Amino acid sequence: MKVNELVSAISRNELDSNFKAVYVSDSAVEQQKPRYIETLKTFGELFGYDREVFVMSAPGRTEVCGNHTDHNNGKVLAASINLDAIAVVSKNDDNTIRVKSKGHKMNVVDLNDLEPDEKRYGDSTTLVQGVAAGLKDLGFEVGGFDACTTSDVMGGSGLSSSAAFEVLIGTVISYLFNGGSVSEVDIAKVAQYAENAFFGKPCGLLDQMASSVGTFVTIDFKSTKEPVIKKVNFDFSKSGHSLCIVDTGGSHSDLTDDYAAVRDEMESVAKAMGKNVLREIEYADFFKEIPALQGKVNDRAILRAIHFYNENRRVDAAVECLENGDFEGFKSIIIESGLSSFTLNQNVYTPKNPTEQKLSLALAVSEEILKGKGAWRVHGGGFAGTIQAFVPNDLLDTYKTAMEDIFGEGNCYVLIIRPVGGTQVI
Repeated sequence: MKVNELVSAISRNELDSNFKAVYVSDSAVEQQKPRYIETLKTFGELFGYDREVFVMSAPGRTEVCGNHTDHNNGKVLAASINLDAIAVVSKNDDNTIRVKSKGHKMNVVDLNDLEPDEKRYGDSTTLVQGVAAGLKDLGFEVGGFDACTTSDVMGGSGLSSSAAFEVLIGTVISYLFNGGSVSEVDIAKVAQYAENAFFGKPCGLLDQMASSVGTFVTIDFKSTKEPVIKKVNFDFSKSGHSLCIVDTGGSHSDLTDDYAAVRDEMESVAKAMGKNVLREIEYADFFKEIPALQGKVNDRAILRAIHFYNENRRVDAAVECLENGDFEGFKSIIIESGLSSFTLNQNVYTPKNPTEQKLSLALAVSEEILKGKGAWRVHGGGFAGTIQAFVPNDLLDTYKTAMEDIFGEGNCYVLIIRPVGGTQVI
């Protein structure tokens, strides 16, 4: 369809089934329509209303269990969410990719130039370039297209806005030029490659995989080259709960060494035992070695190692609960995960500024409201930023009001688990 035809079809509710397959609820579908119409009109103004267009979407993601495990080849449970990046796209015939994202400059990629350049690290255009290069290297067809995108995945929220954008570009190329045949796993790997090799940011595969695959997904990074990825069959919409992400504020700018110390200390234990990462060592062997580790590594490193091993077991247990429909058991595991992050992994506040504890406060208030009913934990890297809570729907208004009274209006995001990853919507 052309731009105005799609705008009319959306306005007449003719594409509601397409939207519902992605956004689940009728209310969410109604909220999305103005956003899609606006992006279609922006495309028309920039690239022409007479173009045949398609619409793609890729979701943000939330880490559900497996806090600070991936960097030591551990296990993670994640899920895609209803916040997403969308693109209105149309093929062109000049071997150039043009992507105009709302609020950002135009990204222009010449498909004759698909080599990484360190001088361009940090430029978002290189993410587009890297995804195109990665898919071409895998033997897929890559061609020119024009796109307008917009995203409601909040940057800096721990919901992986950059991964959603990368997966979105991969999804566009898959559907426009390859009949949708590029696998979810290949799109995720290419997205990671783009961020690492072209954008210059080291990252794992978790964010891209959760966005690309969709719904609940568990990833075992024992083999970093071939991680084991498994979809988890659970319909969150029938759980009677809402997923909340609370942004407590605070800057991540001075926390680089705090994040690095978690990985470094875990790996210091592994190296003291002759290995590179903790996953290469059995828990029983580590545990009996604790006396000998005294003086070789610091005490916090040992505590963080204990967290790593127990958190991997919690991922397996959480997956089993979801697959068996045991949401009460799942919530108990989520609470255990959060407590372990607080007491053992110690990534809820920075020791550099121990009097500022926004995450601690959010977790404490969450416990007061949700104890015996919901679940709560630190979300993502920690030290500042966001917490996650699974809130019974009858407590949602109470919880949201309490969080926003403390941390500011609009800082408690009520999300749903999205059933699909990167996909063509229209």
